[in-house]
Amino acid sequence: MKTNIEQARERMKACGFKMTPKRLDLLSYLFEVNRYVSAREVAEALRTSHPSLSYDTIYRNLNDFSEIDLLEVTELDGEMKYRAACASGHHHHHLICRICGKTETLNVCPMEWISPAQETGFEVEDHKFEIYGRCANCQRLTS
Repeated sequence: MKTNIEQARERMKACGFKMTPKRLDLLSYLFEVNRYVSAREVAEALRTSHPSLSYDTIYRNLNDFSEIDLLEVTELDGEMKYRAACASGHHHHHLICRICGKTETLNVCPMEWISPAQETGFEVEDHKFEIYGRCANCQRLTS
């Protein structure tokens, strides 16, 4: 079975990207934390190993990786957050903690109960369903 990094390397190569040491460290960090993080958090995590890594480079790579489906993106409190794409291989949605960015898989799709095409003639091509709140751990910490 291939590791996340091996799969990412293959996807990047297929999409015309090289796996540089900075990109490897960026992806390794995202696979390790397995939660939504901001570009600023990525920069802070990589500051020791790559002190000259600019925010522009981080943003560009995060956006490139999201476009080739290595990362998932969401907006939390007006800021873009990124996480390693789920490797589950099945359609699902997420519960997302606003405090720590942790995600939980929601194995039900509300689109099963919504049929806009019947009422409006609208053809759904894609959708994203996220529920925001506080995970059990953050509830304990903020109580």
